[in-house]
Amino acid sequence: MIKHRLVKSRSLPAKAPAATPPSDDSAWPKSFAKEFAGKRILVTGGTGSIGSALVKHLLQFKPLQIRVFSRDESKQWQLWHELNRNPLVRLLIGDIRDKDRVLRAMENVDIVFHAAAMKHVVACENDPFEAVKTNVSGTQNVIECALSVGVDKIIGVSTDKATDPVSVMGCTKLLAEKIMLASLHYRGDKPTKCCFVRFGNVLSTRGSVIPLFYQQIAAGGPVTVTDQRMQRFFISVDEAVRLVFQAAVMTRDREIFILKMPVLRVYDLARAMIELYAPRFGRSPREIKIELTGRKAGERFHEKLLTADEAEYAYETKDMFVITPVIGREDAFDRKIFEWPGAKKAGVRDYSTEGRRTLGLSAIKAKLAADEHCLARIVNPFSGILGG
Repeated sequence: MIKHRLVKSRSLPAKAPAATPPSDDSAWPKSFAKEFAGKRILVTGGTGSIGSALVKHLLQFKPLQIRVFSRDESKQWQLWHELNRNPLVRLLIGDIRDKDRVLRAMENVDIVFHAAAMKHVVACENDPFEAVKTNVSGTQNVIECALSVGVDKIIGVSTDKATDPVSVMGCTKLLAEKIMLASLHYRGDKPTKCCFVRFGNVLSTRGSVIPLFYQQIAAGGPVTVTDQRMQRFFISVDEAVRLVFQAAVMTRDREIFILKMPVLRVYDLARAMIELYAPRFGRSPREIKIELTGRKAGERFHEKLLTADEAEYAYETKDMFVITPVIGREDAFDRKIFEWPGAKKAGVRDYSTEGRRTLGLSAIKAKLAADEHCLARIVNPFSGILGG
């Protein structure tokens, strides 16, 4: 068994940026401001890595209110202080398993970003019934409450693990996608539209390997990688947020949006992090070793975001794929609902990491450096509050 050596009372080096970088309104399309200005918005899982990033970026678009719905009061307190106790943000303690609480939280809401989920593969394998309660039944509660109060849009956050799944987590997230996109059978004349986005691995989030690698480097190594052949899709937190916002703007109803993402080898990610961070702890990169621990049960060498069956119903633009719904598609296409500027039928059989060019070390280090503010928030939760 590999024992990971974790760091006690370590924060990011002094040279690292603050946990919350200043926002740049000019970097976002004007369509985002048009979509979110003056709206009441609910973010489930709003204190998680993706949820909190959604909240922070939404504020620049001048919504009427943002409701942060999550179970963890400590993370809510942390986020509230990072946002300087912004009066537009309302913190709501609750669990998506509790339908009555979700219904109360959703009163008069216009848009729901559904990011609450059990996301760790091992945790879902160990407690599969709990994964179903959160990822499936919890999503059903979000859908039913949104229909009851007449929410305009639900944008769900999914994962590459939902594509041709082999794990409990992937299966529950796939079912979450399916029940939301098939909810038109319960909708009647309700105006609610829904869609999902699928991510690959998001850099510097709690579910990624980056915080673990960082702590292992700070402790002097070794950095543990299962196999040199492992390849994954990776995007930054800001890129993930942009995709979610883009889906909110583009959705016609019941699509799955997939960003075209760069591919890297996890082994190269470990090498890049060692080169980038070892000197900050007064260590030579040569001192930090990489230890291969062996492929985990059910672990894939390659990740997939679009299956061959889904590709049959997918469109693509320069930056993304859009899977259109199978159920009820004839009427929708007769009314030319699924049309987007520059979109065409997908020209791929599937979309996976296999056979794609991987990022080099310099490109990986550039992405890591750009996302350090997110790593700071995880490794030292109070860095944005205390100015560390």
